[in-house]
Amino acid sequence: MISYLEFEKPVAELEQRIAELRSAAEGDDVDISNELQRLELKSANLLASTYQSLTPWQKTQVARHPSRPHFRDYVEQIFEEFVPLGGDRTYGDDEAILGGFAKLDGRKVVLIGHEKGNDTASRIRHNFGMGKPEGYRKAIRLMELAGRFGLPVVTLVDTSGAFPGVEAEERGQAEAIARSTEACLALPVPMVAAIVGEGGSGGAVALASAERVLMMEHAVYSVISPEGCASILWRTAEKAPDAAEAMKVTAQDLAELGVIDRIVPEPVGGAHRDPRAASASLGNAIGEELDQLAGYAPHELKRLREERFLALAG
Repeated sequence: MISYLEFEKPVAELEQRIAELRSAAEGDDVDISNELQRLELKSANLLASTYQSLTPWQKTQVARHPSRPHFRDYVEQIFEEFVPLGGDRTYGDDEAILGGFAKLDGRKVVLIGHEKGNDTASRIRHNFGMGKPEGYRKAIRLMELAGRFGLPVVTLVDTSGAFPGVEAEERGQAEAIARSTEACLALPVPMVAAIVGEGGSGGAVALASAERVLMMEHAVYSVISPEGCASILWRTAEKAPDAAEAMKVTAQDLAELGVIDRIVPEPVGGAHRDPRAASASLGNAIGEELDQLAGYAPHELKRLREERFLALAG
């Protein structure tokens, strides 16, 4: 069952009519193939036109869609021989940030990413993808292993932000995020980061300070959520659509601003409608970027990252 977003209601109504027509025609000798074909074409065109003109707020809703593929889905579809590694060797393990060794089309990589979960129980277990200090320290440990063994790093970013709870602050959340960002920038091996859903604040930057940053077509990336921005500026979350527009959160805006390097196309209707196709598109894009970075020396990779972030700051 597809979970429809508010702006998809016209598509939902049309697809419901198609389903009802199919059901009514079962066991009937009346030929309705022409009518079905007409309605299916109309539905496909409506879906395509809707997704061609999404507002930034609508893209935010798509990026948060409950059926959108997450880290584990991409691992299953794109990567092979994933060997998860847990714990930060200091406090414990954080299931909001997962990682380990994997293969991508035969290439050995270290893979790290946020996992939000796909049902109530798993979302609670993974803390809705909001990493704690031990999660970022685990990421640092994995990046150090990547540097030691000469393996490229791939990160899949999908978080509304790092966990803001008191216990996280007590264990040094800000310091862990800063050191994870530093570890990205200091890597002696290639790093490709992909924003696959939400890229929220420092919790995202801590895994996305790479020389190549990709973004799924309907993902969003910002320093604060549109609701958070609206609450600060207008004292009401109802202004979130206006905030999303002003903040330039979409892949298209960020590519134009030079914040990201590449937009990865999604299937018509978003990655949640065809996770397999979305995964194939992402896997191909990551593979191409890794191929391009393969010949760079460690000092050249660090220079690329330095130039990227100094250009943004300037």
